[in-house]
Amino acid sequence: MYSGGSSDGESHEASSTTTTLRKIPPPSSMLWVRNLRRFIGSAAGLGSEALMELETKRILLDIFKEKQSKNAESGTLPSFYKKKPEEGSISHRVQRLAKYRFLKLLMELLVFLLQRQSDLLLNADDLDAMWVCLRENCVIDDATGAEKMNYEDFCHIASVCAEQIGPKCRKFFSPSNFMKFEKDESGRIAILPFYLYVMRTVSLTQARIDMSELDEDSDGFLQPHEMEAYIRGLIPNLAQLRDMPAAFMQMYCRIAAHKFFFFCDPHRRGKACIKKILLSNCLQELMELHQESDEEVTDTEQAENWFSLTSAQRICDMFLALDKDMNGTLSKQELREYADGTLTDIFIERVFDEHLRRGKGGGGNAREMDFESFLDFVLALENKDTPEGLTYLFRCLDLHGKGHLTTADIHTLFRDVHQKWIEGGNYELCIEDVRDEIWDMVKPVDSLKISLADLLGCKQGGTVASMLIDVRGFWAHDNRENLLQEEEEPEEEG
Repeated sequence: MYSGGSSDGESHEASSTTTTLRKIPPPSSMLWVRNLRRFIGSAAGLGSEALMELETKRILLDIFKEKQSKNAESGTLPSFYKKKPEEGSISHRVQRLAKYRFLKLLMELLVFLLQRQSDLLLNADDLDAMWVCLRENCVIDDATGAEKMNYEDFCHIASVCAEQIGPKCRKFFSPSNFMKFEKDESGRIAILPFYLYVMRTVSLTQARIDMSELDEDSDGFLQPHEMEAYIRGLIPNLAQLRDMPAAFMQMYCRIAAHKFFFFCDPHRRGKACIKKILLSNCLQELMELHQESDEEVTDTEQAENWFSLTSAQRICDMFLALDKDMNGTLSKQELREYADGTLTDIFIERVFDEHLRRGKGGGGNAREMDFESFLDFVLALENKDTPEGLTYLFRCLDLHGKGHLTTADIHTLFRDVHQKWIEGGNYELCIEDVRDEIWDMVKPVDSLKISLADLLGCKQGGTVASMLIDVRGFWAHDNRENLLQEEEEPEEEG
């Protein structure tokens, strides 16, 4: 009885539930559901971001289906060509956005790592504290008076510095660093070379960090405007440049950066490798401007340092003096007045043929030299003994572009020098004798021609180039013994 009653109740409840479910229509049959799906499917109510997201999903789905069909047809061969999306299309914009976000994230990570590395460097106060520790814990050499330390002193100073400065100075007090320096018979090293080594390491590391922060595309190279920005940031820290007029700063950075590219970008690609910049003599020459007192630096040293304010102003004044028509470029006739007109005409012609960056829109005599090309010209003449300067000049000396100089080339080049020599009231000389002397100086591998490698290898390439392009350079070579004697006499009197 009890079981039967329960069964009837359950069947009654089940039947009422079924009736209720049948009364509710399926969602797809509801009018508002159909309208909503139609509205979403048309994408009429979506914003631009939602549209882009929808379009991206559709494109990715199409690409996936296309790859699946191709793989089914041709097996698992990889695709070697992928068609680029059309300019301005949604997929193109999605790709650019993804690339931008990736590069932005990469730059933020790089800046974080560089900042972290910068925090581990010794600052000026740390370097001063290290110098005090070195001087307080060293010994004086009785024979020379130099301050020195043995390896036990070295380890003790390392402990003292670690307590006062912190663990970031530990890396400089390694056994391998101690072995890098020259030792006396007692196994001691001088503290000054060691301290200069620490300073230079810190300076180069800081320079590497600063240049990397300016490297916009993070490819390890600096473009001209990035190098100028680095130099501009250094100026407040360089004692000899602090008083630079604000109006001259942009021109100074342009002149200073150009030397880095002349020596570190020999192929003129418009970018210089950061590692090459750090290892070049240019950076060391620039850092010499840290010296505080004017008494420490003579006028001659300032003029010889390309990065000094005196030198930069000299270059500008020279260009303005040569630019007679004040059009911002130099013609061949104007450039002939360089160095009081001692350069030969054939050399000036060859400079315009080989090294002119751009002209005024015409050919032949219409071409003129801009300021950038003038900087290359001056750097080459003032650095004739360097591979970069000699390479620049050799292209001018190579009259026929064969990669070597023949006796005929030497004769043609020196003929203009000989003419200026005679016009200057000097004694008569034989061109053939000068040609033979040049051959004896260079000693080329091939006795019939002189290559650039021969000039670089003989260590007198700069002198040979001067003899062939500048009458003053030939005069200096011809009177080299008298000039050497004049230099030695003041030293003996002193």
